[in-house]
Amino acid sequence: MSTYATPPGGLPPQTQLTTNRARFTQAYAVLPHGTMTDIVTSALPHWEGTRLWVLARPLSGFAETFSQYVVEVAPGGGSQPGRTEVDPRAEAVLFVVGGAVTLTIAEEEHELEAGGYAYLPPGADWMLRNRGAEVATFHWIRKAYEPVDGVEAPEAFVTREADVEAVEMPGTDGAWRTQRFVDPTDVRHDMHVNIVTFQPGGAITFPETHVMEHGLYVLEGKAVYLLNEDWVEVEAGDFMWLRAFCPQACYAGGPGRFRYLLYKDVNRHATLAY
Repeated sequence: MSTYATPPGGLPPQTQLTTNRARFTQAYAVLPHGTMTDIVTSALPHWEGTRLWVLARPLSGFAETFSQYVVEVAPGGGSQPGRTEVDPRAEAVLFVVGGAVTLTIAEEEHELEAGGYAYLPPGADWMLRNRGAEVATFHWIRKAYEPVDGVEAPEAFVTREADVEAVEMPGTDGAWRTQRFVDPTDVRHDMHVNIVTFQPGGAITFPETHVMEHGLYVLEGKAVYLLNEDWVEVEAGDFMWLRAFCPQACYAGGPGRFRYLLYKDVNRHATLAY
């Protein structure tokens, strides 16, 4: 059974030590779950009963290709019709980690519970409401879509984690698996948002160093992660940002499995000017 971490909210007591695992460097950042308190939430125009934690946003010296929110919607809350997304270039992935939401895409309703996943192309007509009795929590990952002449933009789709096969990475005997929600060879897509799972003892055994920028939100478990030159312990509810070419590896020591939601930019030429 899958479990999904959510931000704790609240405010730490005055007796808590200030020292923790938060880091912000030129190559990576770590936002421990304990930093996601009530005092760092934001509201959004045209959203009711909603607050969010901004985990990443395009910023000099930080994320370049995406933004990522963890959004809480109170019962009865959600977005207003025609005003959900303010940027016509923005594509999005939604991944529900708590409660349930009603996602309407072009007047067609979809009920998404924890584990529900949706891809929304740029210009999509969509809105989201919480019609349940519990607070709903979801990740909202946004990227400015990069159109290519002669390549159609992908269509919207809705699925569930439970319906997506976890594919064994070669030579790992199942210790490292990835659930890919779109076909990696489909060049219409310029971003992938996958779920990666390591069983206890599973590892990335070499420092991956590549052009893809990453956002990693730990859904479950704990591990030690290599970020550039530093080994950092991370656990459920933590968020990591990795700049392009930041060396990375990990070791999942257990006792349970280690899982994270992974963003990366793919399938496009390198931009030659800013």
